[in-house]
Amino acid sequence: MMNIEKIVVVGAGQMGAGIAQVAAAHGFAVTLSDVSEAQLDRARNVISDSAARLQSKGRLSEAQVAGVHRIDLAASLDAVKQCDLVIEAVSEDSLLKQQLFGQLDALAPPHALLSSNTSSISITQLGKATKRAAQVIGMHFFNPVPIMQPVEVVRGEHTSDETIACIVQLAQTLGKTPVVVKDSPGFISNRVLCPMLNEAIYALQEGIATREGIDTIMKLGMNHPMGPLALADLIGLDTLLAILEVLHRGFGDDKFAPAPLLRSMVAEGKLGRKAGRGFYEY
Repeated sequence: MMNIEKIVVVGAGQMGAGIAQVAAAHGFAVTLSDVSEAQLDRARNVISDSAARLQSKGRLSEAQVAGVHRIDLAASLDAVKQCDLVIEAVSEDSLLKQQLFGQLDALAPPHALLSSNTSSISITQLGKATKRAAQVIGMHFFNPVPIMQPVEVVRGEHTSDETIACIVQLAQTLGKTPVVVKDSPGFISNRVLCPMLNEAIYALQEGIATREGIDTIMKLGMNHPMGPLALADLIGLDTLLAILEVLHRGFGDDKFAPAPLLRSMVAEGKLGRKAGRGFYEY
């Protein structure tokens, strides 16, 4: 089995920053890449603050925090030329990801594995954008990455058993709980979760209850730690919309059709926590 030492995370948003932080804290040489230097600067601050909070709670050692501070930042993909694994964490856009995987395939050394943090897009399709489909795999982390335990390890149609075994072992080394799933729209997590969030949005749209009422019922009645509308804000309403569209197209079933209220909120820029407003104000 291949020994992974150098990891490049592409995309310095919330998920990419979290993945880079966890990998660096567990001793890997990590480069975080993004086309935006401003986004890289924000990611550096987010990672530093997160590591400090975890250290104050006794969840990160001094040595692990030192590892986090050694993350390299890069506004190009050059680091991919020397890596063992790429973890892509850019926007949930199928065409964008396919184009990026073509670039990564051209740059990465022949032995390198190419993974995607996508929460819904076909790993098989991403593999087809490369000449190494056997080495293309899904690694769907959960938000916030430094805290949440599961990782969906997604097997594309041509993903090799060796690639699966390598990524399962890596996830365990990162302190995560890997679950191997078949490549299917939304995998397990979002195939189950997103229709529930969408139904909550329909209930709000129809005036069945207030936002607080809907979230209270699900928190107290179903023992959920967060209500569906608050969770949608945390995920990002644009991301939720993109996932529902993938599910709707992939299954051809109108039960996945995004609520009109969700579409209108995204069009208005009400994207949730990251925008300061969504179903709630932040």
